[in-house]
Amino acid sequence: MISAAQLRAARALLGIDQRTLAAMAGVSLPTIQRMESSRGDVRGVVGTLTRIVEALDAAGVELIGNEQPSQGRGRGVRLKDPV
Repeated sequence: MISAAQLRAARALLGIDQRTLAAMAGVSLPTIQRMESSRGDVRGVVGTLTRIVEALDAAGVELIGNEQPSQGRGRGVRLKDPV
């Protein structure tokens, strides 16, 4: 799963806007807008989510899930569990 916050952070790391991410993933701009404005985990069609994750991966962003070690090196973003 990917959270809305992860999606926004990934886009920020790349320095791209929502329209650019939509084009990279081959999805519509409203889809990206809806996903980024959701609370918690992003919900949507599995194929759409897969295309977005693959586009981010191809651009150099690694999405790290809960309890998942990082596979790469370099800078990244990980949210802490709220205390």
